[in-house]
Amino acid sequence: MNALLRILAWTLAIALVALPVVAVLNGWIAGERWPMRSLAVTGEFNQVDEAAVREAVLPMVQQGFFAVDLDQVRDAVAQLAWVERVEVRKRWPDRLEVSLSEHTPVARWTGGRMLSEDGKLFAAPDGAGAELPLFEGPEPRISELMAFHSLARPLFLPLGLKVDTVTLSARGSWSLLLDDGTRIEAGRGEPQGRLARFARMLPGIRAADPRLLVRADLRYTNGFTLVWQDAPAPPVIPPASAAQANT
Repeated sequence: MNALLRILAWTLAIALVALPVVAVLNGWIAGERWPMRSLAVTGEFNQVDEAAVREAVLPMVQQGFFAVDLDQVRDAVAQLAWVERVEVRKRWPDRLEVSLSEHTPVARWTGGRMLSEDGKLFAAPDGAGAELPLFEGPEPRISELMAFHSLARPLFLPLGLKVDTVTLSARGSWSLLLDDGTRIEAGRGEPQGRLARFARMLPGIRAADPRLLVRADLRYTNGFTLVWQDAPAPPVIPPASAAQANT
């Protein structure tokens, strides 16, 4: 009996000590005694809205310094669009520091996502990055798509053309869409040489024929085939307008 009473007494004593600590850590009591007075947000804000970061964090700092759950704060900020990494720390006695870095996009990806310079896919707001090229292909081969775009882009920039779309088919065949509407089928194997040779010849091809080049198929050993769009017919000037134009 005495042993049971001693156990109960120790249990009660431990509870009396532990409960206030638990209450403080969970913000049940004393939140007003150790309030979180300062929130410092640092990092890149090219895409991320600093006000949105503060709005996401403030509901979690209302119950005092000890009750702030750093993992919860980190997860809330990480859910914001464009956020790549988040670091959160508390500074005694009343300061919370949030540091973040943004994704740097290099291309759009199928399904409304975007591709960062680190080769990571991330969600982005609708319509974001419309000026960036579109990559289409298997996700495990993202690094190859990035490398192929890096090779193709400087070939056409001197001609005043941009690579609008890079596509890698499931069978490993490469194709490009330029911003003037020309689709280039580069094929499989080692398409880099064929693409470079075509880019060198393109100024002469365009000078020899004023029509829009719709498609270039480079999947041949000793040459390529071209498909042209017929040039629109010149506008017909009514006789009366023509007479006025001559006067």
